[in-house]
Amino acid sequence: MTIPSTVEVAGSPAIPAVRGRWVTDPREFPALGAGIGLRAPHYPAIEAGLSSGGRSDTALTEIDWFEALSDNYLAPGGRPRSVLHKAREHFPIVLHGVGMSLGSTDPLDEEYLRRLAALIDEIEPAMVSDHLAWSGVGGRFGHDLYPLPMTEQAVRHVAERIARVQDRLGRRILVENISSYAELATSTLDEADFVAAVVDLADCGLLLDVNNVFVSAHNHGFDPRAYILRMPRGRVGQIHLAGHSKRGEMLLDTHDQPVRDEVWELYRLAVETHGAAATLIEWDDHVPSLARVAQEAAQARAVAAECVRPASSARADARAGAPDRERWLTCAS
Repeated sequence: MTIPSTVEVAGSPAIPAVRGRWVTDPREFPALGAGIGLRAPHYPAIEAGLSSGGRSDTALTEIDWFEALSDNYLAPGGRPRSVLHKAREHFPIVLHGVGMSLGSTDPLDEEYLRRLAALIDEIEPAMVSDHLAWSGVGGRFGHDLYPLPMTEQAVRHVAERIARVQDRLGRRILVENISSYAELATSTLDEADFVAAVVDLADCGLLLDVNNVFVSAHNHGFDPRAYILRMPRGRVGQIHLAGHSKRGEMLLDTHDQPVRDEVWELYRLAVETHGAAATLIEWDDHVPSLARVAQEAAQARAVAAECVRPASSARADARAGAPDRERWLTCAS
């Protein structure tokens, strides 16, 4: 692939692109289908369902892959690592972390990256991701995902750190857009331009969290559909869906209920625009049965299938005056 020498940010001078030894084709992020999180409340059902050496539990037949929260599996041994290995025998695994603190001004945590690299070597995940955020500074970790000032300087800073992480791990990673509840006065870019500039400059993948887009759009008053349409083509390697809750006038990304209808509609737009990327159902609080979460995964698979159709159907729509979707179709192959 050709690496851009500069990245354009609306209304700003071109920013020099970051280069690294890990550069490969963006299509390295496989379209895995619909997955769910590998969460402790489901360990018994997963272990029982896989005890016969196959997917004997009906719920497991609706799941294409599992996401494991990297930070929960860095310690060797124990039940979590055992369940992870058992799941890996039957499913693709994706590692998703919260510990890189990519936006921090502290040095990257080399010990954390060493342990993560060891886990990657052991599990051989299909993808590795973290968040476009910071979690600590001055050696103190806040156990949360904090928003960044959306400036050209921050674009360069985060992109360079992502590049170093990718160089250290020897692979391209994805970064996720977070939900936010406050805007920083120092920001000079809007969020869509900021996210797009970072992933292009760092030459990484984008984990497009559609629920986060909806939550932040409500909280800050921007158009969530325009946000999704402005994400760079070929960068979306994974999509997250989740439920949210309302507190006063704010929406909170709580992951504690089914995906809302408005988020399903945004998901349709994301698939139509960026292709049927691997899609995760996040349900991390008030966790229901494995079968219930698997139902949400089945719905995601069905929605994606409706949005990405054979090329002959797209050509027929174009002749009838409907929007031409043919340019999106190869993304799902």
